[in-house]
Amino acid sequence: MTTRTQSTTPTQPQERRRAMLEQIGGPWWILLATGVAWLIISAAVLRFNTTSITTIGVLIGAVFLIASASEIVLASARASWGWLHILMSVLFIGAAIWAFVHPYNAFWALATIVGLLLILRGSLDLVMSINARAINPTWWLGLMAGIAEIIIGFWASQQAFPTRAALLIFWVGFFALFRGISDIVVGFEVRHAQRS
Repeated sequence: MTTRTQSTTPTQPQERRRAMLEQIGGPWWILLATGVAWLIISAAVLRFNTTSITTIGVLIGAVFLIASASEIVLASARASWGWLHILMSVLFIGAAIWAFVHPYNAFWALATIVGLLLILRGSLDLVMSINARAINPTWWLGLMAGIAEIIIGFWASQQAFPTRAALLIFWVGFFALFRGISDIVVGFEVRHAQRS
């Protein structure tokens, strides 16, 4: 007589998705609150133009602080890559302090490297979306976003500073917009997973 050991690892994509959402844990409303904060920052940034450079520099600092908090939440949910999220959180805190102390310089420093940032972010989105295709039925949206970010990054690298500055404003605004929507959706998914 043979005994079968049942695997505790979920086999179905829906079960893996539920397990991943339950692993995030914590109060679901934190993700909802950060999502709303991202949407407010997005609305504020997208109203500015290149004459509001100092204000945008301060808002970039706020974006870095919120990104740091998000990385800490992710570090608590992902034990295997937690150290990397902690490192990113520390870097975001340092960038936020610098942006608050020197907002004008922070804006132009980011404007000069916005192309490189978009290429790196696009590559990360590309890899993460391909990696998540087993649990995320809309993984191809992340794939398309990653490809678009890489193309725009190469285009921005060839442009003059005023164009890079305008692109940075749009990038920060739309990054905050999409991050806010994403956090709100994940918050409600976590709430649903915790109740079922």
